Amino acid sequence: MGWLSDVLKRNKELEWMYDLDLVCETSQRAYLKKMALETCINFIGRTISQSDFRVMKNGKRQYDDWHYLLNVRPNTDQSAADFWQNFIYKLIDENEVLVILTDTNDLLIADSFVRTEYAVYPDVFSNVVVKDYTFNRTFRMDEVIYLTYNNEKLSQYMDGMFNDYAELFSRMIEISLRNNQIRAIVSVDTTQSLDEDSRGKLQDFIDKLFASFRKNTIALVPKLKGFEYTEVASGDKTGVSVDELAKLKRSLIDDVANILGIPNALIHGELAEYETSIKAYVRFCIGPIIKKIGDELNTKLMTKDRYLKGDRIAVIGLTEKDLVEQAEAVDKLVASGAFTRNEVRELFGKERSDNPELDKFVITKNYQSAGAAEGGESK
Repeated sequence: MGWLSDVLKRNKELEWMYDLDLVCETSQRAYLKKMALETCINFIGRTISQSDFRVMKNGKRQYDDWHYLLNVRPNTDQSAADFWQNFIYKLIDENEVLVILTDTNDLLIADSFVRTEYAVYPDVFSNVVVKDYTFNRTFRMDEVIYLTYNNEKLSQYMDGMFNDYAELFSRMIEISLRNNQIRAIVSVDTTQSLDEDSRGKLQDFIDKLFASFRKNTIALVPKLKGFEYTEVASGDKTGVSVDELAKLKRSLIDDVANILGIPNALIHGELAEYETSIKAYVRFCIGPIIKKIGDELNTKLMTKDRYLKGDRIAVIGLTEKDLVEQAEAVDKLVASGAFTRNEVRELFGKERSDNPELDKFVITKNYQSAGAAEGGESK
């Protein structure tokens, strides 16, 4: 800018114009990153929050303290749905999540902590912070619920891509605004340089004039002697369309969804491929996460002996098949003699019945062996 300063200084009457604010800086598009992460991670979080956590003993559901903590009220400040949604957000966004059990039997999600790893002893968590409170004690691995997502921190991993998208998005908006902006020339009739106070008043008037034209569909401004405002042609009107901006945002969400295993059609609410998308979503995205949660809960809340006897924490949710839609398949499983009715109930996330008849194998005539006589009678 040194050459411009030199040019202006050659004419003392123009020197004051150098200080006028005529250019605005482009804002950062940080909301693009937040939008993509919030859309995809919360989509998974809302799915997991609908899960039902069942404490099973001898095939029967137990309604105890753990049932209440996992399904109703984990702590004094959160419902179960809010807790699990926050749990999933931290797990995916930060690649790990730590849940501690306090002396008052509250499950709390740690905001930060320090993990000390050991080779043959349980790892230890210290400096555990929840909200603004730091716990003075340490927690061993066998005392906490701790999961990792086996991925780099998503926020850091995506920073490079988000920066590129933000730069491209900003440039597209700049082009659109430039092609549709109001362009004008302001002429000031003066034969002497303006002092600082006069320049300030002139700058304020120009700012108000610009704001009036920019914000209002109809703008009236006073015509001053020695001050002329003349609009000029704004050039090409065929800039970037709103649809192109929307496609760019959609593309960013698609990239994040692909990393997390969410079908693009599902995240955008497209019903044309709903059945195929929901199956892929359950199998490749939700299924592995529920398996991680179930394994961790069984490891920490069940002893080895209890687990081997059949006691466990069952996580029932979107991964379970719809019983009404699968009614025909249920009939085939039972009628073929492949499963008992109690086994089929367990396959669909239902509890076993005490009726001993449901533990018997049932077979219809249609599935008799080829050597059997018609009607089921032998000669």
